[in-house]
Amino acid sequence: MERDDRDALLARLKVFEGQPAAVAGRGRDPVNLPMIRHWCEAMGDTDPAYTGPDAVAPPTMLQVWTMAGLSGHADRSGPYDALLGLLDAAGCTSVVATDSEQEYTRPLRPGDEVTFDTVIESVSERKATKLGTGYFVTTRTDVRVGPDLAGTHRFRILKYAPADRSRRATARRPRPVVNRDNAGFWEGVRHHRLLVQRCTGCATPRHPWLPGCNACGCPDWDTVEAGGEGTVYSYVVMHHPPFPAFAPAADRESGAAGPYAVGLIELPEGVRMISNVIGVPYDKVRIGLPVRLEFQAYDEELTLPVFRAREDLA
Repeated sequence: MERDDRDALLARLKVFEGQPAAVAGRGRDPVNLPMIRHWCEAMGDTDPAYTGPDAVAPPTMLQVWTMAGLSGHADRSGPYDALLGLLDAAGCTSVVATDSEQEYTRPLRPGDEVTFDTVIESVSERKATKLGTGYFVTTRTDVRVGPDLAGTHRFRILKYAPADRSRRATARRPRPVVNRDNAGFWEGVRHHRLLVQRCTGCATPRHPWLPGCNACGCPDWDTVEAGGEGTVYSYVVMHHPPFPAFAPAADRESGAAGPYAVGLIELPEGVRMISNVIGVPYDKVRIGLPVRLEFQAYDEELTLPVFRAREDLA
């Protein structure tokens, strides 16, 4: 795309900033205990604040109460869909969610009826990324109960034209998103240390890293270094889509992208984390398999913690 065409497209995209993506939307269901229970079970969150007659919903469920479900939103003729259509026409036919931010101003309680308004907050200039070239689109959703603001949810996607994979000499592993909340974790990984956050108020460990304790709400924390031992708590085997960057090392060299195992690893420090299980064929991974922490370099910039099956106990 020529520079004049890019400038013209950006001008058309910028027109959408400030336009509504949803007006006076309503949650499909009131805030309710069954959904809160399912969420807490999935997250392993046992905070008593989320149970009983005085229960509140976990703040991070904010977006849940606004979601349209599998049927989606009926109206596909608004500014947001027009914006996405314009990007599709410009060749940006792929999309990936990149990050989200939430602010909480009022607890949500069972029985609350949620309403929300969403606005297209910003459209970035044209950006070149490892996935391809495109535009970051940010929406802001204000969630209310009656006239009271309960929280704000910002959601950002990249709408992009996929890069020409045939020009890539090698498949590079995607970079992790490093932000102010998890920078300490990635700094530890860079020095081959697996650091677990620990609340200084109630000593509850947590992973992934968060700005505050989900057990007692304390904002203060320190870290403990994981000893390196663990067990497979659960796992999946990835067959599709094939992506060479995630294939085992031997397959990456050949360009093949065979199945690989992703494990939920339970550490004796009291947390679980997701990573690759290596050192054993994917079809030999099992729940309870003992593993040991390793740090694997994928290129000159990226090192990640992975877990190797212990040969003495595999």
